[in-house]
Amino acid sequence: MQSHAQKILRYSLYIVFLAFLSFSAGAGDVSREQIKGLDEQVQDIKKDVLDLSSELARLEEKLLFPSNTQVSLFISMNKGDDFRLDSVQLKLDEKVVAQHLYTFRELEALQLGGVQRLYIGNISTGKHELVVSYTGKASAGGEYTRSGSYQVTKDVGPKFVEVKIAGPDSTEQDIKFRDW
Repeated sequence: MQSHAQKILRYSLYIVFLAFLSFSAGAGDVSREQIKGLDEQVQDIKKDVLDLSSELARLEEKLLFPSNTQVSLFISMNKGDDFRLDSVQLKLDEKVVAQHLYTFRELEALQLGGVQRLYIGNISTGKHELVVSYTGKASAGGEYTRSGSYQVTKDVGPKFVEVKIAGPDSTEQDIKFRDW
């Protein structure tokens, strides 16, 4: 299902494309300067549409996830860890809220110190149980599966929780939770 911002972007690009086709169909002898000017106008319109799409996405997030009920869960790994993370599952109050299978590029970004927002949603104030399960392959080649739980205490205002995953060769604990 497409988001509202994606529909607007697609519609706007369609209009630009139709305008370009109608201009090119009606122009018999078009000079290079006119084509260059039209290309610059198209690029400006594309930039404006992308800016508008970005702003709409931010507004949509604010509307769907107000700060007083918002919770965001992030995944990270130890920098330089050669553990190959395959998948992660997040459960909040015994309900699966996110599952993700990792591509090579995503895993590489995590291993270089990147952080991925895996879930954003709404929860009420109070205590909530977060359960994280992950699978992967150790550097020696064996399958590695771990789970851990954490009690999320939600106050008024947004809540951010980092879930740091470690492989079997790490000196750190398997799953470490940190409130931001």
